[in-house]
Amino acid sequence: MGIKQYKPTSPGRRGATGYTFEEITKRKPEKSLTVPLKKSGGRNRQGRVTVRHRGGGAKRMLRIIDFKRDNFGVPGKVAAIEYDPNRSARIALIHYADGDKRYILWPVGLKVGDTVMAGPEAEIRPGNALPLRRIPLGTAVHNVELSLNRGGQLVRSAGSSAQVMAKEERYVLVRLPSGEIRKILADCVATIGQVGNVEHSQIKLGRAGRSRLMGRRPKVRGSAMSPRDHPHGGGEGKAPIGLPGPKTPWGKPALGYRTRRRRGSDKYIVRRRRGS
Repeated sequence: MGIKQYKPTSPGRRGATGYTFEEITKRKPEKSLTVPLKKSGGRNRQGRVTVRHRGGGAKRMLRIIDFKRDNFGVPGKVAAIEYDPNRSARIALIHYADGDKRYILWPVGLKVGDTVMAGPEAEIRPGNALPLRRIPLGTAVHNVELSLNRGGQLVRSAGSSAQVMAKEERYVLVRLPSGEIRKILADCVATIGQVGNVEHSQIKLGRAGRSRLMGRRPKVRGSAMSPRDHPHGGGEGKAPIGLPGPKTPWGKPALGYRTRRRRGSDKYIVRRRRGS
């Protein structure tokens, strides 16, 4: 796994970097584990844009990933390590002893031919999934469940890992990549190790076209719009924002204004990511 530097054959290539893909062992995905992926363009079911700057991009097939890791007690062999266009991490194809085939997130150190297992009796090694109560303190984990039997929802991007900090009666304290320390039920399942493709954050796209291929459309400054499109728009030349502070496109204060409803999940947060 590494980063390659392109030759500066054009202004877009100068400074751009890409993957060497040396860890990939199989080019085509497992057909039984792929489904067509329809693009939404950032629109909801009414056809209205709810997420801006989305649209276009290369056509993709969705790989069905086993985030639940609920095939307890059955050993599986790593058959291949593959590229997934839908996520920053790589994925590993597992052939289980009972004939089942599944994709999992590829952790650092897992090789083709290695054996992985899920369940309370699994060993503490990369790729194995265990309940948090069975994982020793200080162990790096990923694909962490928030609710029982819901599947991993936390720590799934390339290079990320969480750390098991302490154990209480029903809960385990886990430090997330953001620095937040959170209580999670001890029976929730997590996978041992750090997610692979660690150097993903070092990639430089180099040109706008690579962003468009990823389905990202251009972002336009509010001050470059008309007054009807944005509160910052209008005026001759470069005009100051005016108003009491900067605003969102919908007229709400952009800085320090609470937009989320109060929920009862704060009791599980021991320390926030900002240190408060």
